[in-house]
Amino acid sequence: MTTNSPVNHVGMAIVIEDLPPLMWHAELGRSLPDVWTGNHQRGVQLHDLRDAVTTWARRYGQRAWLRQLDPEVGQEMEDAVLRVVARLDGTPFPSTARLASRWIRGRVPAFRRGDRDLVLETAYCAEVVALTYEEMGLLPGGRRPNWYDPGRFWSGDDLDLGLGATLGEEIAVDVPA
Repeated sequence: MTTNSPVNHVGMAIVIEDLPPLMWHAELGRSLPDVWTGNHQRGVQLHDLRDAVTTWARRYGQRAWLRQLDPEVGQEMEDAVLRVVARLDGTPFPSTARLASRWIRGRVPAFRRGDRDLVLETAYCAEVVALTYEEMGLLPGGRRPNWYDPGRFWSGDDLDLGLGATLGEEIAVDVPA
């Protein structure tokens, strides 16, 4: 898969009052326990944010950045996020061939549009973030989740968020050695 960005993965931080900061994403690895299920699983996962970023940096040599959502998320949006987590957590990650074909199909106009079923057989990282943003009211309905790739959430792309929300510029995350 190619994108217009230097980004190959996207996830979102979930920061809710009484919980540690969490990372909501989909990946092939299963090195960390999913905090929703307590299991080590591939696919859609909810991880402790610090553990996820540290693992990606130290084990895989990846750098991490964050983009702050403005304005702050209210209770209604937090509830929407938790509904999506309950629905999607544990959904398998697609095979490489299926990932590529779904991404390509996401760019081809649909000739007929019915009610979209948000229950996915498999999901990749950008679909998870897009579906979550849509449920929060930040992305309009109507686009298929496979239209999104990690680069859509990069500042070099123009992601038009609803409700007057914006994503700030990338801030590099420093992971101590």
